[in-house]
Amino acid sequence: MNHFAYSRASDVADAVRQIAAEPGARFIAGGTNLVDLMKENVERPTRLIDISRLPLHKIEETRDGGLRIGALVPNTDVAYFPDVEQRYPLLSSAILAGASAQLRNMASTGGNLLQRTRCLYFYDTATPCNKRAPGSGCSAIAGHNRMHAILGASEQCIATHPSDMCVALAALGARVVAVGPGGERRIPFADFHRLPGDTPERDANLEPDEIITAIELPSQGFAENYSYLKVRDRLSYAFALVSVAVGLRLAGDTVAEARIALGGVAHKPWRAHAAEERLRGGPASAACFREAADAELAQARPLRDNGYKVALARNLIVRTLGELAA
Repeated sequence: MNHFAYSRASDVADAVRQIAAEPGARFIAGGTNLVDLMKENVERPTRLIDISRLPLHKIEETRDGGLRIGALVPNTDVAYFPDVEQRYPLLSSAILAGASAQLRNMASTGGNLLQRTRCLYFYDTATPCNKRAPGSGCSAIAGHNRMHAILGASEQCIATHPSDMCVALAALGARVVAVGPGGERRIPFADFHRLPGDTPERDANLEPDEIITAIELPSQGFAENYSYLKVRDRLSYAFALVSVAVGLRLAGDTVAEARIALGGVAHKPWRAHAAEERLRGGPASAACFREAADAELAQARPLRDNGYKVALARNLIVRTLGELAA
């Protein structure tokens, strides 16, 4: 591990001042991802700015009837918070499907959004990786790519986003609250994470001198018909091969509204807009569910080792919708 300086932020404004003054600095809260990356020499910050004592540990109701989750609330606290369990059970289910209890106790809500890919080539500094070293190449494209993206990838990067929590937040249509030198702004969750394009080193549309202070949930939480289904190589702690978060609102036998997001298939949590559009106003039938899944996955571009993800994602969408409609 390389040498680095350490300082503690006294408040949000101080955190912004410190990060703006030193481009090589990084914020640290729970450290469940950053410390691993530092050990592997992937991240080499010049300074760690400790934000763990900032007043961002509350969960409270918003004026429009939603919920505001402070960026430093541990994942475990979010999952078991009564209002989250009752009004946003999709989010609670997704969090509990990810990581181990020990990691959930340490990991912060804001940090979960910013965790880096678990692509083996990204972690292996002896191999080329455009995300780690822009312009060096993507080893996964011609290498072992069983875990990699089938949607939204580019010739520069085929890595996938690892978070379970973020898949649920994408389906719910959350907003990310960030503060920088120019003040506070709200970023729709769909616009927060980025596809790789020609800049795979950038995971999110968060500026280098900004800090996440909260996540805001809308008033509609799909508390009646919801499911988070995750397929992984083993039942214990493992990242998703494919996961699906679904919220469904029915009007009799008709789909009034559907929210679908996929994990393990793209560089960001993948909101299935084509499937949602196909479902809206249609019958809650198996045939309609299959059509919706096919519409979404028509744009999939599998590689040598990950073609199974197309069928797996299709089956998960159809199965989850069918269970909720029943």
